[in-house]
Amino acid sequence: MSADGSKEKVILHTKQIRDILPHRYPFLLVDRVIEIDVENNHIVATKCVTINEEFFQGHFPQAPIMPGVLILEALAQTGGILIHEKGFVDTTAVLLSVNNAKFRRPAFPGDVLVMHVYGTHLSSKGGKIQAKAMIDNRLAVEAVIGFVFRGFEQI
Repeated sequence: MSADGSKEKVILHTKQIRDILPHRYPFLLVDRVIEIDVENNHIVATKCVTINEEFFQGHFPQAPIMPGVLILEALAQTGGILIHEKGFVDTTAVLLSVNNAKFRRPAFPGDVLVMHVYGTHLSSKGGKIQAKAMIDNRLAVEAVIGFVFRGFEQI
């Protein structure tokens, strides 16, 4: 079920996401993909924020909030799935830049991040995505994230 109680359509589950992204626990920050529109460079994914996350042990234990940089990472990983689905499969997208990042609302345990990512520029060398994370249909984080393609041997 989605945050609003309706049944969401799941396009990719965690196992399928693990087949696409090189990240593993505790840095795999995308739980499900619920929409992909490859033709229009758009993807929607979710991250369920739970009190069991490792970062809550040290990030304000008395008033736990998800670190903003991890929300940015979740958005970047969502972009990585879109890039893979666009056919860039023999390379890895490495973070190049984060611009115009705004943190409008914190994410607490129990929240569901709904991440909307739009590929604004994609080429054989890298690109940019426009990304936003929503919580309860309210904007939480937004940013423009740039990346460059590298082979694993170049990292």
